Amino acid sequence: MSQKIRDVYMVIGGNGFLGRHIVQQLKERGDIVSAFDIVERYSDVPFYAGDISDQGSVASALRKSGTTCIIHTASPHGALGNPAIFYKVNVEGTKAIIAAAVETGVRKLVFTSSAGVVFNGEDIIDVDERVPFPDVPMDAYNDTKGKAEKAVLEANGKGGLLTVALRPAGIFGPGDRQATTGFYQVYENGQTHFQIGDNTNLFDWTYVGNVAKAHLLAADKLETPPPAPPLSRLEKKPATVDEIPPLSAAELALIDYPLLPVDITTGRQRVPTCEVRPLGPYVTPPPNGEKIAAAFADPNPLVSNRPVIRTHFDPLSEYALARAKLQNPDVNPLQVAGQVFFITNGEPVPFWDFPRMFWNEFDKYFPGKRPPRGLIKLPKSVGFAAAAGSEWYGYLTGRDVTFTKFKVTFSCATRYHNIEKARRVLGYEPDVGLEEGVRRTCEWWYQDFLANKKKA
Repeated sequence: MSQKIRDVYMVIGGNGFLGRHIVQQLKERGDIVSAFDIVERYSDVPFYAGDISDQGSVASALRKSGTTCIIHTASPHGALGNPAIFYKVNVEGTKAIIAAAVETGVRKLVFTSSAGVVFNGEDIIDVDERVPFPDVPMDAYNDTKGKAEKAVLEANGKGGLLTVALRPAGIFGPGDRQATTGFYQVYENGQTHFQIGDNTNLFDWTYVGNVAKAHLLAADKLETPPPAPPLSRLEKKPATVDEIPPLSAAELALIDYPLLPVDITTGRQRVPTCEVRPLGPYVTPPPNGEKIAAAFADPNPLVSNRPVIRTHFDPLSEYALARAKLQNPDVNPLQVAGQVFFITNGEPVPFWDFPRMFWNEFDKYFPGKRPPRGLIKLPKSVGFAAAAGSEWYGYLTGRDVTFTKFKVTFSCATRYHNIEKARRVLGYEPDVGLEEGVRRTCEWWYQDFLANKKKA
């Protein structure tokens, strides 16, 4: 009986926000891992410096490290606003990594895409992986991430390389210097009492540790054979849904447990989405309320817990799978290789509720800094007009402005995604809920704040 080959990992972008968390999780479980990046910030794993758009530089690092599995998280800061840099790093860099992987015999490539690749400014409501790329992308960053994702999936099976792409939404956590920094700037400037829109738009955020976990699951399962052969390998090719063979035992094992119905609500109703988060103040406690609260307080909750409430829309029903097989007869929709997966916390919240979690947590570290003030609600139309004025000011003065029409669109849009495919095929389940994630993030941020203050 042959033993499974132990992978040797290289995290490209391993010194960045997400990459560092992936490196740490790999180290914690005893894996061999190195980091490839442009700047060395940590010395606890082998480090290789280079430009990801230079195939030779990447190939050299892969050979020296003996890498068998690449986890590619490198990407420029989305706020840079430079389409040329986005294309060079996201598209050309990813293609160079693919070529280097094939050249050096790497077996696996896990790519960090983005949930934003399907966003065009319109509402995204419980969408799954079947939704196509928009004809007109929202911005250059997500356009190039989509192009890179397509290149990764097309490379699956070429030169012995197996590939998979993950689409995380709204990553936050310790080490985050984008969302968390922005939330603190609003707090510092005394602007937390402003709100654009009516805050009924549900929005996905994802704790970074959960995203890192999803990458490890994808890497571990990349070589898992499909649960049934694709239709193209059958002797008789089905032409309709009715002609498709029944699901195999392996397929049924992935999908054959029921989803509980859920009434997705907005406004003041706060629905707990799993057994590791507390009940909100506007929810009538269920009979097992004490058990749920105890599970949240437990510092070592069982990771095998399934959510109490799940999305009612099931993209992996037998009919949905049959349709997917007909649309793409060369792959099984329940395989990992060549597939894409949305990754979220599985608990969308009204958009403005999330930064308010941060502001309330900041109050614990800066008591008295934020005096009580009445909430000022600006309609979306007023927000757009103000943002347009801000952009004109920036254009005329040559100064960078932070209040833009893009941010108004972002804060007023509904954006949440269906993660049933990741749950069932990858075995993904978020370990850290939003409230706990915010608490951990603010604890890290405050320690970093104090450290920087001492240096000044």
